[in-house]
Amino acid sequence: MSRDAREWVWEDSRSRGTARLILLSIADRVADDQCVAWASLASLMERTNASRNAVRRALAALADSGELELLDRYEGPHRSSVYRLPLTAAYLAKLAAAREEDPDVDSVDPATASDPVPELDEGRLRRYGIRPKKGADSDPSRPNVTGADSDPSRQNRTPRRVRFRTPEGAVSDPQNQSEPKVNRRYSSSRAAAVTSASEWQPDPATHAWTQREGHLARLGEDGLAAADAKWRAHRADFKPRSADAWAADWRSWVAREHAPSRPKLYALPGSNDHSGASGPGRMTRAEAHTAALLAALEEPTGTE
Repeated sequence: MSRDAREWVWEDSRSRGTARLILLSIADRVADDQCVAWASLASLMERTNASRNAVRRALAALADSGELELLDRYEGPHRSSVYRLPLTAAYLAKLAAAREEDPDVDSVDPATASDPVPELDEGRLRRYGIRPKKGADSDPSRPNVTGADSDPSRQNRTPRRVRFRTPEGAVSDPQNQSEPKVNRRYSSSRAAAVTSASEWQPDPATHAWTQREGHLARLGEDGLAAADAKWRAHRADFKPRSADAWAADWRSWVAREHAPSRPKLYALPGSNDHSGASGPGRMTRAEAHTAALLAALEEPTGTE
């Protein structure tokens, strides 16, 4: 009879992913046309290779879809949970009624929620180790479809993940817990955009900037190379950054670098420019004061 239950799951169930595997696992244990079987949460985890929370979510989704029912009044061996496939039982009853009229009937229309589900025969259930719970005359107001009665008190929680609901059918998480996570802050595509200072090289735009701003003429080829080497030595221990960040930092360094052969004396002392800006042919206020002081020291005082 488990063969008929499995065929129903394969052909008529709308479940997907882990939920479909769990439904197949329970259908594989069905013993007769009542479509009742017992299963523990641990056994479902082992059979489907899914986490505890993934199995629980799949069971809840199957219950919401109407394809699985937790028989909370009953328990299996070792106090395991008892489940029923109500639509499967209704379909098999519908097929049996059709075969009474025509023995050659192979199939009937899929069962719906309006089709009657046969009553349970407790005598037959006892043959498979399924018995009513002690004191189960009144069912709890909110049955636990995940069968957590025999679960340990401490759960192994799985990490949160983004889930997309499909148009129909029971939805469950992917079984492979190591699936790549896309569109995250530290995804592989973003990690490839950063580099270390030693690996970064000036791009054509940066070279054009050194010429346009006059730093190449001010420092010369050797002075620019020396400034680049000094910058790399000071940035060796910095964390990787994007190419744009390194370019901006490198330009700032070069703009502050002094000419190797004429430090601070590439402009006339006593200049009226007090803006403090640096650039080709200009000095900062501190550089202008220093240059004026040096020039004053070199003037003759008449006491030589």
